Amino acid sequence: MSGELILPGIGIAELQEYLTGINEKPFRARQIADWLYGKCEFDPGKMLNLSGRLRETLRQDAASPRSCVVEKAAGSGGTQKLLIKLEDNEIIEMVLIPAPERMTFCLSTQVGCPVRCRFCASGAHGLVRNLRSDEILEEFYHGVQIHGSLPDNIVFMGIGEGLLNWKNLQRALTVLAAPVPEGFGMSPRRITVSTSGYVPGMEQFAAWQRPFNLAVSLHAVDDVTRSQLIPDHCRYPIKDILEACALCAGKTGRMPTFEYTLIAGINDDPAMGRELGRIARKLHAKVNLIACNPVDGRYARPADKQLKMFKSAVEEFATTVTMRLEKGSSAASACGQLRLHRQADNQE
Repeated sequence: MSGELILPGIGIAELQEYLTGINEKPFRARQIADWLYGKCEFDPGKMLNLSGRLRETLRQDAASPRSCVVEKAAGSGGTQKLLIKLEDNEIIEMVLIPAPERMTFCLSTQVGCPVRCRFCASGAHGLVRNLRSDEILEEFYHGVQIHGSLPDNIVFMGIGEGLLNWKNLQRALTVLAAPVPEGFGMSPRRITVSTSGYVPGMEQFAAWQRPFNLAVSLHAVDDVTRSQLIPDHCRYPIKDILEACALCAGKTGRMPTFEYTLIAGINDDPAMGRELGRIARKLHAKVNLIACNPVDGRYARPADKQLKMFKSAVEEFATTVTMRLEKGSSAASACGQLRLHRQADNQE
């Protein structure tokens, strides 16, 4: 069975079955689960209240963790970008984002991204594959090992369209929110799933009826402008996206957040800001404005004056509006950029 047991995400019943099969006492299952979820320790060698024989058997059978951090990059504001190498040598990234009295982990759901928004580095080379649920949980594990404790918030806003990897994301969300010792015990209200507006996935998310947060990367208030930013194969009409937002709010009891990346000369007109505010007010949604972090010079960040004008325009109608200046840009750690740079280095 060497290397076949996957610990991240495993439940007590499955652990009990495994332990019975190797002639160990089933009560050890709760001890192992407490290490996995109560202490966020995936390395069997460090589970010190288990016998040496059981630790060694687990180490051989589980080979956990299966991924490792291969690079760290410090960004402005104290952010840390981690490049994580998976067992097939593919690379993903996550970000630790500090703020006064809280820590947020930004996690990826895919290797590469199929959406390929034109201003985003994450999808520059398209989709390689989905992350398994245990790989998503190992991302979380690496963040905890570096931070030293669980985060206050989790946002699935790293590489990938999570709703196109729904089964694996759903399993990871279930474990993150399940009470210890079946999971990490995080509140669903502290966990946000981001989508580019993949309507079928939003409908699945709504049907689940769990109170996780949803953030929708809108980036435009009309379909013509949005067509300049998001390719046809992954783009849905804004009308359909807003209807799906209303459905999600009704089923989860959580109001959506609109993510809007401001790009000079494309979607930063104050008139667009006022329309965004109207949309947000109708859906009782929050608005998070993001100053574009240029990818290879293709798109420009608006001037500070333009950013302020746009934010003021949104605030004429919307009640909760924040402006995020990309904290990670100084270390190539805006979404996908460090991974993209590493790929380029490896090809030279």
